[in-house]
Amino acid sequence: MGVVSSCCESCFHSRKSQSYEPLLLENEREAVADLLQYLENRTTTNFFSGSPLTALTTLSFSDNVDLQRSAALAFAEITEKEVRPVGRDTLDPILFLLSSHDTEVQRAASAALGNLAVNTDNKLLIVKLGGLEPLIRQMLSPNVEVQCNAVGCVTNLATHDDNKTKIAKSGALVPLTRLARSKDMRVQRNATGALLNMTHSDENRQQLVNAGAIPVLVSLLNSPDTDVQYYCTTALSNIAVDAVNRKKLAQNEPKLVASLVQLMDSSSLKVQCQAALALRNLASDEKYQLEIVKADGLQHLLRLLQSTYLPLILSSAACVRNVSIHPLNESPIIESGFLQPLINLLSFKDNEEVQCHAISTLRNLAASSEKNKQAIVKAGAIQSIKELVLEVPMNVQSEMTACVAVLALSDELKGQLLEMGICEVLIPLTNSQSSEVQGNSAAALGNLSSKDGRTTTDDYSAFNDVWDKPDGGMHRYLYRFLTSLDATFQHIAVWTIVQLLESGDPQLISNIRVSSILIPNIRQLAETRTSTPSSSIGGTPHSHHSQTHSYADTETGDGQGEIQMLARRILDITESDSDGAMTPSAAASQLQAASLREHEGSVGRDHEELRKSVREAFSAGSLGH
Repeated sequence: MGVVSSCCESCFHSRKSQSYEPLLLENEREAVADLLQYLENRTTTNFFSGSPLTALTTLSFSDNVDLQRSAALAFAEITEKEVRPVGRDTLDPILFLLSSHDTEVQRAASAALGNLAVNTDNKLLIVKLGGLEPLIRQMLSPNVEVQCNAVGCVTNLATHDDNKTKIAKSGALVPLTRLARSKDMRVQRNATGALLNMTHSDENRQQLVNAGAIPVLVSLLNSPDTDVQYYCTTALSNIAVDAVNRKKLAQNEPKLVASLVQLMDSSSLKVQCQAALALRNLASDEKYQLEIVKADGLQHLLRLLQSTYLPLILSSAACVRNVSIHPLNESPIIESGFLQPLINLLSFKDNEEVQCHAISTLRNLAASSEKNKQAIVKAGAIQSIKELVLEVPMNVQSEMTACVAVLALSDELKGQLLEMGICEVLIPLTNSQSSEVQGNSAAALGNLSSKDGRTTTDDYSAFNDVWDKPDGGMHRYLYRFLTSLDATFQHIAVWTIVQLLESGDPQLISNIRVSSILIPNIRQLAETRTSTPSSSIGGTPHSHHSQTHSYADTETGDGQGEIQMLARRILDITESDSDGAMTPSAAASQLQAASLREHEGSVGRDHEELRKSVREAFSAGSLGH
């Protein structure tokens, strides 16, 4: 808001010698005299009520333009030094002055109104009393000072949510957009600030786009003024929240990403931060995920990620998370040196969101490549997760356990992860208060237990080491899931037990066979077809190449049938003699499973398909916005 300097006292004193003084009305002469006296004692005078306001009001409604100028200047000077909630009796004379045809009156009155519009109550009352219409007229004035003050006032009014829609519908957006291109930097700042304030709701963003604001905002990203850069970058970031707007940006603004990448090197920290956030929102779309990497955005994001300033860390971590969703970006991100900084952020206890972005990025990077999985483990991700996962917030636990589940899909890494003792932290988390954490932890254990093309040299002793501890070990965890009312958890349990039994490890087979809490519940699942609800593990959007599915997604439509089949498979193994012959109870189980005998050739194939579906069900990578 421009500062209006008034010389009210000298104006009034000069008029005493001017020829028009006798033409003043009696009440006007009295108002001039009273106001001069009040101005001499301005530090103790309340100009917003009583006689001082009456004097100002008299001069404001005068037909004498000089008196109007004096009143407008007095209002501007008074409100520059003191802002308080005012009533209609104060605003009416200022709004009347705002409609004057005199440029000086317009300039001072809009300055006064803009000063008052800093107060929340005043913002609402100004719009309610019809202040937008004269302000829009003044935005169209050829006088730069009038433009500047009028736009500044609208900027202040637009900070109140209740005013935004009214401003959008008032016709103010087109002149605001035009004035954003003003050659006067003050006008440009106020106009872009007003446009930013209008981008906080879906409806207003759409009206802003319709008013032609996008090309103006994009062009001003190259402004030499950091305030203008900040307002435009933030406005575009908000506009990019909407998919339809991202499509328009992609079609019509080919230089947008390059400009935003450049602004991540701005001298202003707030501009750097908003540039990264704008790229984060754009990276909700595949096209922009690729374009950011192509525009050399990774090196700038890496620098921000290693900053000591939290907003920069948070904005860059969020951006990298979205960029990492695209499979083609996984290797470039790793090769650019992101792994260690991301792993370091796992212990960033000052901000849970930073931790979530960092671990989700690591999970995305691990999604498609065996090489990347190995690089992530080699960089120390599993050690950090093991040290931190039991102490971090539940949302971070969910992301960390999901990441372990993805890494555990690697046959080359399973043994290494088991040697690191990851089961020691996964088992307690299967009893978490969060179903997501429970499911992800169990999925990780299941993936660790499964191995394609097993050999006799495979070492499953790590599962024996945690059979009864910690927190009841694998034994108690499998019991909880078998007896869960959630079919998803039942499915995980029987599937995992099959993997453990098929390992051929004598101790594991014995542990399961002699269990008085597992076998009875497995037998019950083998005999019943009672429908139970299934849940979806995970509750966030996911990337297209690493989705978490619920069992409703991965099953063929007969989830209980698959659970029953797996349970019977367990009984087949556990109720066989040590030399492989069936016990009578196992034979009875086979008799009850006529359909399985009829399809002996397909059981193995079905089991492989089920194993694949369960693995896929937990190879999750989240998209963060």
